[in-house]
Amino acid sequence: MSNQDYYVPHGTYWPIIGSIGVSTLFIGFANQMHGVEWGGSVMGLGMAIIVFMLFGWLGTVVNESVNGMYNRQVDKSFRWGMSWFIFSEVMFFAAFFGALFYARILSVPWLGGADNNMFSGATEALETSKYIWEGFQATWPLINTPGAVAQSGVEFSSGFKLVDTWGLPALNTGLLLTSGVTLTYAHHALRKGHRNALVFWMIATIALGVAFLGFQIAEYGHAYHDGLKLTSGIYGSTFYLLTGFHGFHVTIGVIMLTVILYRIQKGHFDSDNHFAFEGVAWYWHFVDVVWLGLFIFVYWL
Repeated sequence: MSNQDYYVPHGTYWPIIGSIGVSTLFIGFANQMHGVEWGGSVMGLGMAIIVFMLFGWLGTVVNESVNGMYNRQVDKSFRWGMSWFIFSEVMFFAAFFGALFYARILSVPWLGGADNNMFSGATEALETSKYIWEGFQATWPLINTPGAVAQSGVEFSSGFKLVDTWGLPALNTGLLLTSGVTLTYAHHALRKGHRNALVFWMIATIALGVAFLGFQIAEYGHAYHDGLKLTSGIYGSTFYLLTGFHGFHVTIGVIMLTVILYRIQKGHFDSDNHFAFEGVAWYWHFVDVVWLGLFIFVYWL
């Protein structure tokens, strides 16, 4: 295909299959949350359909790329698509960081009597706080929640111990930053055609990602044992949502890196044509940056 031709994809049924899978997954999830017996089974079916769709659709894209059906215009479209996907992920995590900021900087001080608008002074705000929770201490992390039971009836877990910043979180920071370096070395090796070095640095990157996940699982075990749970008030919920979703993204990243390593072994890339590698590298570096934000604002400060 020449560089002047505009590639028009052929008709495909994979988007319909993906839509069915996503719908099935969320129907099962909603019913599982309401205690319906078959909810878990439907969730599993939806996930299986999604995995089937991913293998089929991405396999089609790989075959088309290997067979030379794509040109520079398609490559540019892929780059824009990956860029917008990462932007959507940035906004996804921005929402959770925003929730953390709102709770820590605004909500907790307001409950402690801080002035929260231009019409009431500090004295009025302090008096108001007494009617909400008398004796409330506006500290962060909020280890002891004001009430013992939430409106849903779930009992709060209070008196938990914080995760040691300079223990496993610091170790994981080193692992993830190092994985970004090894992936960069792998990219340079790919561009220079050094196959053995490329495979070595890819394996090193995957191993570092797996080690990160292993240590995060161990950290969760220690945190839960020390009383830090999803029911530990606003701090516990934001802690597990932020670190949990990040861990999920690391898991996806490790799977993507493994697929890229397999494609390297199959000889799908050369020094000029390797956007699939670059797209995964962009994603992995994004995961690195998000973790830095987590380490600073969740663990350290």
